[in-house]
This record gives sequence, structure tokens and C-alpha cells, in this order.
Amino acid sequence: MLQHNSLSEQGQNQLSAIFSSLKLSQLLRTTGIRKSYGLSSFAVFQIIFQLVFQGRNFYRLLEGTRAESLPGKDVVYRFLNESRYNWRRFYQLLSLKIVGQFEKLTSEQRIRVFIVDDSVMGRERSKKVELLARIFDHVSGRFIRGYSLLTLGWSDGYSFAPIDFTLMSSAKVKNRLCEMRENLDKRSIGYKRRMEAMNPKPDAVVQMLERALNAGFSADYVLMDSWFTHAPLLQKLMDKGLHTIGMVKELKQRYCFEGNSLSLGELYAKIPKNPKAEILGSVRVQTSAGLSLKIVFVQNRNNRRDWLAILTTDLALDNAEIIRIYGMRWGIETFFKVAKSHLKLGTEFQGRSFDMMISHTTIVFSRYLILEWERRQNNDERSLGGLFYLFADEVMDLDLKTALRQLMAFVLDLLPNKPKNKESLSQLHNWISELPSYIKALFAQLRCES
Repeated sequence: MLQHNSLSEQGQNQLSAIFSSLKLSQLLRTTGIRKSYGLSSFAVFQIIFQLVFQGRNFYRLLEGTRAESLPGKDVVYRFLNESRYNWRRFYQLLSLKIVGQFEKLTSEQRIRVFIVDDSVMGRERSKKVELLARIFDHVSGRFIRGYSLLTLGWSDGYSFAPIDFTLMSSAKVKNRLCEMRENLDKRSIGYKRRMEAMNPKPDAVVQMLERALNAGFSADYVLMDSWFTHAPLLQKLMDKGLHTIGMVKELKQRYCFEGNSLSLGELYAKIPKNPKAEILGSVRVQTSAGLSLKIVFVQNRNNRRDWLAILTTDLALDNAEIIRIYGMRWGIETFFKVAKSHLKLGTEFQGRSFDMMISHTTIVFSRYLILEWERRQNNDERSLGGLFYLFADEVMDLDLKTALRQLMAFVLDLLPNKPKNKESLSQLHNWISELPSYIKALFAQLRCES
């Protein structure tokens, strides 16, 4: 689908089929994203959506040969700057529909997770953008101009779907470099999104999870990194019936263990450890508020002398399963990389309006979500329908004994001129003799005769 100059006819037809299948035009109308005259909102949405696949920004597109068939710049900018459009509701319906398709392809026994993380959207050259703030960038270790993109994702371990986001400014007035414009209707969606941007991040996380649960999304665990893994937020999520798994760092927090209040390092010193294993050990503790936790200590692969700690509120999980589930969090890191490097997140349009940043970010999220849906449709055999199940019924799992015997018989059949090729047979005999005894016993009935 990716073309440097323009979408091919096949790509255009494929995108049209995807839009029709997902009923994007209907979703836009349902959520109030419509125009009273001129080009339809769906047509403008399609033009913006396809820009990244054409390798051009909108300005360059207007200078090309197709300029006469395109709307003017004002049409697109008015569409993006409209404060009354409910982009969150549109994206929620779209992601709910696509996640519903993923659910049909996923076993009921498979773990589903919500993933919470944030990423910095820099605007270093901006001065008069609404709610522009000084944001600390953990990658560079310094404050930069921009916003923090707080994102909630859903994953089944195979597909990752971003389902909601909040574009965060700063809750501290001294860190905000520009306030929101004053002549804004306080009843509008745009005003509510601006007020939401100035909330503390933990409160925004709780609000996003509440919206997801009310919309119909479901998951077994909430995954988060060390920035969010603090006792008050964990307690709020437990009150909503959501178990949490998250990385935790040694800061000022204390944990109750055997009647003592200990730091994370002191807990690590007390537990029995297996230095030869990657999972060093685990311990059950309580927070000062009485919330029961399990902390698992694992080897830091980047520094063998160091360790990492992963915390969970589900005490029934064993250590290996906690590590495996937490590994699903990597999906959101991949999403941020793709969205910024390939889907033009934060760089395709450089408007000053907060509404434009919300609308364009929603379109970028839609690009990723639709590409992920298309990838799953093409790669997952279960999307072929009944044919997959008919085929799967014919395939039975082989036990180790049968599999190894069939492998050996296959190798023997591949040897050319078996009676004459004594050198090859001798090498095969030597290979078998060096196998462990429990594997050699499986081939008692197979003989290599010269």
C-alpha cells in the first residue's frame, strides 16, 4: 500500500474496501463529524488519511497535478480545527469494532491486557500553541517543549490496538508556556479535552480505563511501567476489579513485610535467591494502605550485577507467568515507534490549535489501527473462516516419540543409495550415539543397515 508518489489503483481500491467494511462514513455521521455543505467530512477524512501513503504533505499535494480535484487548504484546516467534533467517540467506536474482530480470532483462554504508557510529542520550535508546556523527556533526561501523549492500548499478545489517548499538557501553571484560547464554548468537546489535558496523569489513567470498560472493552490485567506503578493508582484500579502488573523502581515507597517497613532494596536482600536463574525470587508484601502485592525479582540482562522488580496485585500468578504477561507491554512501544517514524504523528500538520492536534492524532491512531486490522486479516488463518477449522480438525498434535521417529525415518529416506553410501550412514550412526539416552531409546526399532 505504501507508495512514494501516489496510491496505485489497487491501493485505492483496497483502502476503499477497508473503509466500506468498517463503515467509516457511518461512524463519522453517528458521532456528529459532518459538514453542512460542500465536500463531505468522509471525503476530507479520506484525503488526510491517505497523505502518509502518498509520501507527501498536504501543501505538496496541492502543488501537484491533482490539485484541481482536491479541496482547498481552508476546507481541510477548518475540518481539523473544529472544536465540536467528537473525535474520541468516533475512535472509540472504530477501535471497539476492530478489537471485536480480534476477539473472534482469539482463544477464550488467552490473556488480554490493557497497556498504559505515555510518549513525548515535541514542539521545540513552537511558541504560541495552545497548552504548550515544559515536559520532562525520560529518553533525553531534560525538559522540552511539547505535550505528553498518554495512551491506552489493548492486546491479546498477537495484535496491539490503541483504544484511547489523552494529549496532556501540564497540571502545573508554571510549566505551561501558553494557555488555551478564551473565546471557546465551554459546552463544546474541545473545551472538555483542554480541561482534561491539565489533569494529573494518574487521574487521566483512571478516566481512560473507566471509558474503556463502559464502552465494552475487557481485559484481565493492566500493564504499566514504573512511572505509573504507585500504591494509590493500584488501589483505584483494584476498586474497579482490575489487576495490575507493572515494573517498579526503588524510590521512597515502603512495603510491609513480616511486620517491618522495608524499601525495595531491603526486600531484595531478605529473600532467598537463585543466582543461576533469570527469575531470582519473589516476595509477598502489603502497602501502607493494606493492599496485598507480589513482587518478582529478575536478572537484568543488560547488567548481570543488577536486578529488576515486577509487581502484581494478582497473588495467584506464578513468577514465570507474571514475567510472560508483562512482556506483552512491548506492543505499545512498537506502536509509538511506528506512529512517529512512519505515520507522521505530531509532524504532518503544525497548527496552533489544540483541536487540530486532537483530530490529527486521532487520524494517525486510525491509520495504525486499520493497518493492524489488515495485517491480522491477512496473516491469521482463522480469518479464513470455516476452511481453517476443517483443516485444523485433520491435524493432531504429535507426541515427542512419534515426532522424532518420523523425523528419523524422513532423514533415512533422504539418504541417496543407502546400501552404498557407507560414509553418510557412519556419520548418522555417530550422531545417534551422541544423543541423550532417553532420546536414543525412542529409536529402538529404527536401524541403519549398510
